[in-house]
Amino acid sequence: MSDLVQLPLFGIVLTLTTYLIGLKIAQKIKSPLANPLLISTILVIAFLLVTGIDYQDYNRGGQIISFFLGPATVALGIPLYKQLETIKKNKIPILLGTLLGSLIAIFSVIGLAYLLGASRETIVSLSPKSVTTPIAMEVSQQIGGVVPLTIVGVVITGIIGAIIGPEVLKLVKVKSKIAKGLAIGVASHALGTSRAIEEGETEGALSSTAIGLAGIITALVLPFILKYFFVLI
Repeated sequence: MSDLVQLPLFGIVLTLTTYLIGLKIAQKIKSPLANPLLISTILVIAFLLVTGIDYQDYNRGGQIISFFLGPATVALGIPLYKQLETIKKNKIPILLGTLLGSLIAIFSVIGLAYLLGASRETIVSLSPKSVTTPIAMEVSQQIGGVVPLTIVGVVITGIIGAIIGPEVLKLVKVKSKIAKGLAIGVASHALGTSRAIEEGETEGALSSTAIGLAGIITALVLPFILKYFFVLI
């Protein structure tokens, strides 16, 4: 058994199995709270705790799955291409909306973490939490963050956005498909985009657009924002 769990295949099979279980539960319950990734994460943690299997053994396979995050993000360009005309016609609102949303996401997490007494390392690590995982990991490395902590922030942000994002937009009576897609994409990256695609093709395409733009904006401005933030405090 110990030899088996040390194989990368173990982590891959466990991850895929728990995710498929999460999908089945989500399809049956049909509730935003029944998020497949959230269910899968809980099941994996429970399994490792009950069996006493070391996380490092599991992560040998998890790292292989993580490699495909980049290609999976690129695949979100398919709905984007289908809505290319809509994007061209609304390029100025899209650019301005994504820029403003990205800046709000950055300043809110930095400010809140600081007010709650977080360490410099924690603030830096959480600051790219609103962009998709592959970009967040690279940005975190460049600015001196702790990558695993960054990933935790990204996943929690994505799950919360996917669960409550569309409901919040309904509550505040946002009816524009473009606005919905941009809001979900900027706030909760790829996980939110999977939910946006369920809302409609336009929402999914605009959410995909926001992921790319928010990633570029964050990578460019975050190092400067952090530099001057720590100088001022």
